Amino acid sequence: MATAREQSARAEARVTSADGTEIAFEQSGRGPAVVLVASALADRTDTTKLAALLAQHFTVINYDRRGRGASGDANSYAPDREIEDIAALVEHVGGSASLFGSSSGAVLALRAAAAGVNVDRLALYEPPFVVAEGDDGPPKDLAQQITALLAEGRHSDAVKYFMTRVQGMPGIAVFFMKLMPKIWTNLTKLASTLPYDIAVMGDTQQGKPLEAEEWKGVAVPTRVLTGAKSPTAFQRAALAVTEILSQADHRTLPGLNHGAVVMAPKKIAPQIIEFFKG
Repeated sequence: MATAREQSARAEARVTSADGTEIAFEQSGRGPAVVLVASALADRTDTTKLAALLAQHFTVINYDRRGRGASGDANSYAPDREIEDIAALVEHVGGSASLFGSSSGAVLALRAAAAGVNVDRLALYEPPFVVAEGDDGPPKDLAQQITALLAEGRHSDAVKYFMTRVQGMPGIAVFFMKLMPKIWTNLTKLASTLPYDIAVMGDTQQGKPLEAEEWKGVAVPTRVLTGAKSPTAFQRAALAVTEILSQADHRTLPGLNHGAVVMAPKKIAPQIIEFFKG
């Protein structure tokens, strides 16, 4: 187990991805490597507390996805570029690592494993697949709406649209978030990456079963975590993952909802630690 000094030490560094984009990260702890993959509208600050808990047991790579925080970006985007970013981070820590991803970051982690990145284990918190007809999914024209708002420079409106129409947040909650300038300013800075998460999700939110062929490359132990207070669509999505992946299981954590990675990391960390230790 790492000492208190080793746990608290966070060294910022960068790796260069396959397309030349620099990806910034903080490395802490020691032991088997774990890479944290953030959700939409999040950078590595959202997983700082979780990283500190995991660093007591692992070498933790807490990185800014491209276009976020201190990381660079490219003129064009494809999910494959983000998979290459993860591959570069995995190579940095010795060639293999476990991945923890939340929400759309969980789907990106799954895509990395399916693409052949050398992943030891996968822990996923509430991948937002929509697999049953009748479950609430995003608007059919989500990509067009977000792209149009961003093109008009309406980044704040794009964040509000995503939060209310995709994440299901009440408008009054968004209103109060806007009254916290530091938080809202950071969210609007991240708005330009919303199309990235939409692309990562692809056509997996259409109320149809997951295509097993798309995920057949995931051949590692996988644990899907959901919060008991989250909508039942997340439970159905988790079960769908376990049905198509032979080494996957599902755990529901009492008292938690979709924001638990940020709001309740102490309740999530033990599940990740136990699973990654095997």
